[in-house]
Amino acid sequence: MIAPIPPVVPAGRMADNTQPVLALPGGLELRPWRTTDAGALVAASHDPAISRWNLLPTLTEDEARARIGRMRERWERETGAVWAVAREDGGKGAGVLTSTGIGPAGPRDEHTQNPRPGDILGLAAWINVDLDRGHAEIAYWVLPAGRGTGIAVEAASRLTDWALHQLGLHRLTLCHAVANEASCRVAEKACFRLEGTMRHALLHSDGWHDQHLHARVRGDDHNDRDDRDDRGNERP
Repeated sequence: MIAPIPPVVPAGRMADNTQPVLALPGGLELRPWRTTDAGALVAASHDPAISRWNLLPTLTEDEARARIGRMRERWERETGAVWAVAREDGGKGAGVLTSTGIGPAGPRDEHTQNPRPGDILGLAAWINVDLDRGHAEIAYWVLPAGRGTGIAVEAASRLTDWALHQLGLHRLTLCHAVANEASCRVAEKACFRLEGTMRHALLHSDGWHDQHLHARVRGDDHNDRDDRDDRGNERP
């Protein structure tokens, strides 16, 4: 008889804990979305650059608030983890930042501080999370105010570190349309290795796109960190 394979990450690692706030350079942080952030999500859904490469439908304020509510449900069901890339406010009303990156669940008060205009610069998330098999896929987008600043690389790198070393996943993927060269640069700088091209894997408004598959697995980290500086650029 073949012995059952234990889960890579035990059930409850996410649901039994509060989604953390994770610090980023430059006074930014990754924090859970709040219903008061709905305006930023609406703006993203109307941004041509975001809608070109992301499957984000055009949203009303009510639809955006409902979508934010579903983000929380995905964390509780342990199928996804979605963060706002935001200007730092100490994590008020959001998760708990701990030395391990996950803190005990506690009461949430998302109305403690309303965001100022421009507070939300983007989104970064783990989707298709499978704790049993230790897999997840990263997704992200950046609003115009944050473009050209390197925050997509910073967010992807920080979430990767959290997913591998705090949550305990084993394999992480980053997929993008081959024509999306900016996302390919993010993958390279965040040390996601190109594994191949999947033909006609993405359907966008202009038709089918081939898709690059990048990945990082636990064990890549040591060599990647030796070969790249803190911003993910290759050392001379």
